[in-house]
Amino acid sequence: MSDIIHEDPALRRSLGRWQSAGVGVLLLLVVAFPLYKAVESTRRADALASEERALVASGRQLWSLNCASCHGASGQGIDAPALNSRQFLGSVEDEQMHGIIAGGIPGTEMPAWWNEYGGPLTDQQIQAIVAYIRSWQKTAPDRPDWRNPSGMG
Repeated sequence: MSDIIHEDPALRRSLGRWQSAGVGVLLLLVVAFPLYKAVESTRRADALASEERALVASGRQLWSLNCASCHGASGQGIDAPALNSRQFLGSVEDEQMHGIIAGGIPGTEMPAWWNEYGGPLTDQQIQAIVAYIRSWQKTAPDRPDWRNPSGMG
């Protein structure tokens, strides 16, 4: 029976070359993926930081046009709460800020700003304002009176 099975030496050499090539490609991928991950994660972090800076810059412009007249140019509060406050920023999530800006606060002078609720701003513009407000967090002053900064009624 062993006489019936005959291996072709050229086929055996060809198979050996393909196996060696496969192992070489596998080793190349094993080395390449960690290198790619290291380079790509740095590029991704840089891109995200750049996007955040652009969002904050856009939010700064939108703030000055829409929010500063009540909340102050730097969030110190005029006749609305002082949002540039360690207490406020430490107690609110970005999603909550977004919801307050979008829907306003019934029974107060804070209107709905989202265009879906009749306001002038898109969802992305509200996100930019939230990013701008959040950018104050590292240097926010201690303002326990943030809700009523000027003794407003």
